[in-house]
Amino acid sequence: MIVRFWGTRGSIPVALTSDDIRDKIVQALLKASGRSFASSEEASAFARDELGFAVKNTYGGHTPCVELDLGGDEYYVCDMGSGARPFGAHLLARQQGRPATVNIFVSHVHWDHIMGFPFFGPAYVPGTRIRIHGCHDVLEHAFRLQQAPPCFPVEFDQMAASMEFIQLTPGKTQVVGGLSVTPGLQLHSGDSYGYRFNVNGKSIVYSTDSEHKLENSDEAKRFADFFREADMVIFDAMYALADAISVKADWGHSSNIVGVELCQMALAKHLVLFHHEPANSDATLERLLNETRRFEELTREGPMLKVSSSFDGMEIEL
Repeated sequence: MIVRFWGTRGSIPVALTSDDIRDKIVQALLKASGRSFASSEEASAFARDELGFAVKNTYGGHTPCVELDLGGDEYYVCDMGSGARPFGAHLLARQQGRPATVNIFVSHVHWDHIMGFPFFGPAYVPGTRIRIHGCHDVLEHAFRLQQAPPCFPVEFDQMAASMEFIQLTPGKTQVVGGLSVTPGLQLHSGDSYGYRFNVNGKSIVYSTDSEHKLENSDEAKRFADFFREADMVIFDAMYALADAISVKADWGHSSNIVGVELCQMALAKHLVLFHHEPANSDATLERLLNETRRFEELTREGPMLKVSSSFDGMEIEL
């Protein structure tokens, strides 16, 4: 299975500005000072081997969309943020005209998590089957509402794919195609739900838009149990800890530090930081990743917890 990240920002899509690109060029030139390159291959090798991620790449700016690729003509994806548009293009290119079934698991219906659906190419292709899973009673209403006049030129019923909305029950495990899925209630305005997926002996937790009050030991234990020994936990790390417990307390999001603490309690194997603050630059996100890895090292009492920071286009094979 491949976990593929199509969108990793929170709240609103963002893009690199001309100033951002110029700053990356300046940093690369400073790093290469005194060097000369005889070919593009030599220059590429220098960029690959000697430039940091935040200089040679970008974490991207699409809002949440994470694919669980099991192969075949049935697809599984968490949330339909703006990353749904490139995910849809990828799906259509891979299918080459063959019909597909797409299972969408919706954490909640705030706009950043459904805004990509009107731009999801497969939804306009006859023969595509789309099954939208979630725990909210307003799930179908929200998807229809964002495409209702005067908000969008194409109404929901004008899409050519067959659509089905499937109500899930928190805490109840169901089998969906090739995997089993268990939703779990999270603390967020209007409620959000995390998902634990189990497939072929591997377990993945998708837990975004969730605030954690670690002083509440019962709640901490509940999430540690939900994350228990997961091979991967995709975790809302929107804020730095100082902000999460002060000026942005009760805003419904968490921090990199809390992610480490919960995953250590759960003996999870891999923490993936997700739902990045849209105001954070690539350099800031790289710094937060390094700080998170250092915190994990300093607080480690058991097995090492691998820590990564998600970016648009990242793939992790399990």
